[in-house]
Amino acid sequence: MGTITKRGTAQYQVKIRRKGYPDQTRTFSTRPEAERWQRDVESEMDRGLYIDRKSAEENTLADILARYKRDVVPGHKGAATEEFRINAILRDHKQLVETKIAALTSKMLAEYRDERLKAVTAPSVRRELNIISAAINKARREWGISIPQNPVELIERPDDSRGRERRFKGDEESRLLDALDVETATPGGTGARNTWLRPLVIFAIETAMRRGELLALRWKDVSLDAMTATLSDTKNGERRVVPLSSKALAVLRALPQSKDGRVFPVSADAVKKGFERACARAEICDFHFHDLRHEAISRLAQKLPNIVELSMVSGHKEINMLKRYYHASPTDLAKKLN
Repeated sequence: MGTITKRGTAQYQVKIRRKGYPDQTRTFSTRPEAERWQRDVESEMDRGLYIDRKSAEENTLADILARYKRDVVPGHKGAATEEFRINAILRDHKQLVETKIAALTSKMLAEYRDERLKAVTAPSVRRELNIISAAINKARREWGISIPQNPVELIERPDDSRGRERRFKGDEESRLLDALDVETATPGGTGARNTWLRPLVIFAIETAMRRGELLALRWKDVSLDAMTATLSDTKNGERRVVPLSSKALAVLRALPQSKDGRVFPVSADAVKKGFERACARAEICDFHFHDLRHEAISRLAQKLPNIVELSMVSGHKEINMLKRYYHASPTDLAKKLN
């Protein structure tokens, strides 16, 4: 049974007690609102459809994302990047994130998607929506925040199946390396101040390692004699041994040994910002650090015509992902057959 009690001059408190359900209490500013909520809740209870939405009415999307960043993200492989994306969402999209979870709709998220697509690429928007969806699902399944359905799952997410194919053009590589040279650094802005960035970029081009793999690499996992680097913490979770070229070995031999044991003791944020500044100094447009991996694999594909061998170096589990790095013409293949 439900009761409505007037509290003060403009407060109406509703209490509903029903066997098999936790007691429900809400306060409204008008009696009609209180009566309407009471009828709705009791009707849902009668039909066995009632869901306690109190937590969803109290928590905003910002609350969910902040808790997800604090409690869940640190256990992910790409924690630094994921945290960066969440911070950007919380900072730049106040109207969306300040919405109560109970009031969050697929229409709002579709509008967010469409607006973001004007500013960033489809893969970036998809990753942002994936994070929002994962946080809401965590809240629904484990944090007791009840909503009928995750609104992100009701909208179409931008297709990111087609990977970027940006490679160096002309003298862009030499211009970038010049912009990363600490010996040419000036107070005004030419050259780089971070001594680790230039060798990191050269090593990335030689090995096709991902940024996270490069920054997690430790000296104990490097064998100059065997010419290998062992990656224990990779994107797909499998250990990988990367063969090192003579140029990659030269980079390692020239590096000082850091106190923390890492080969490149810099943060992901420092790499991102330093790389962006270097590209700006070198007047290179639309080039990301991850594009170095595409450049590296494309070069390796010329040296390793066996796609299985290439996958062992690159770490791809799906061979289909590597097909775009091979550009042999039918004529070339016919010559091999004959």
